[in-house]
Amino acid sequence: MKNTNQVIDNFFADISNSIRKNRIIFSVALLTVVAFIPALGLPSYILRIGVMIMIYAILALGLNIPTGYTGQVSIGHAGFFSIGAYTSAILVTQAGWSMLPAMVAAAAIAGIFGFLLGLPTLRVSGTYLSICTLGFAEIVRMAVLNWDTLTNGPMGIKNIPYPTVFGVEMTLRNYGAYYMILVMLVMTSVFVHLIINSKIGRAFRSIKEDELASMMMGVFTMKYKILSFVLSAIISGMAGAFYAHFMRYIDPNSFTFDTSILILSIVILGGMGTMRGMFLGAIILVSFPEALRFLEQYRFVFYGLVLVIMMRYRPQGLLGWRSKSPYEFPKGVDPDKIARGFNNSSSQNKMI
Repeated sequence: MKNTNQVIDNFFADISNSIRKNRIIFSVALLTVVAFIPALGLPSYILRIGVMIMIYAILALGLNIPTGYTGQVSIGHAGFFSIGAYTSAILVTQAGWSMLPAMVAAAAIAGIFGFLLGLPTLRVSGTYLSICTLGFAEIVRMAVLNWDTLTNGPMGIKNIPYPTVFGVEMTLRNYGAYYMILVMLVMTSVFVHLIINSKIGRAFRSIKEDELASMMMGVFTMKYKILSFVLSAIISGMAGAFYAHFMRYIDPNSFTFDTSILILSIVILGGMGTMRGMFLGAIILVSFPEALRFLEQYRFVFYGLVLVIMMRYRPQGLLGWRSKSPYEFPKGVDPDKIARGFNNSSSQNKMI
């Protein structure tokens, strides 16, 4: 069993390291393939799944900031998703705003709630923080469900206008919605990459590894813990705003606890603390249930089975890198060989 685990671990580690070392080539190739998918003449149903994959990839990129990089596990991101969707839908349908300003406002309001949710991180952590985020999501859902005068309660908001850019409707028929969410995904990926590879990102990682040591080194941990939630909420609110215009109808059942678990599962499956894993996790967990739809309710049994097997054989995620160092090694240095050599030497010392 140990040899099997090692083979599986080495297989995914080699793939992860290959992607990491050739990330520019891989990113360009992946972007090219995704951009040319509409040219294949696929049914609208397939394109709709592609749009949903990209929406959840954006949500996973946002959640990965506090959970994967800062170590603040949240199971209530459906709340930010809901706030973004309802804010944009209300501003457009009731206040007469256009879509782009409404999306900006949705992201900003979600960021404000991210700041408020980040405040408990100054006092609690671990399981208690997860419970706080869960409570936040439920508070948002109940507010949306019972605030009939603003959100139309359980009836939801319908006839939300399609996404528009310079007066042109972005739909699946003209592939506008597909390319719009693709541009949003690329912009979000670039933004997260710049954040994570900056001073802010290094502070996030130091807090995850050892918060006390970070404080001793002069890192203002309170500020960065709150900032991680704010950035995550802004990204999630933006994704929610697009989701509302793309679906054209939203109700409280669109943002349940299951939604939060799906987003968190994407982060865990792909690999916490990696960007490449968010894309793979979204592809698997959004498309997999659709591929098994013919099994009706039993498809979720297979969905859970995949997660259990993954956690057994690859707990760091499919594309998670085993090294915990926040800095890249110099060229010519293979961290996996160093780790394997260290493990072998430790085993020999135990035998001695």
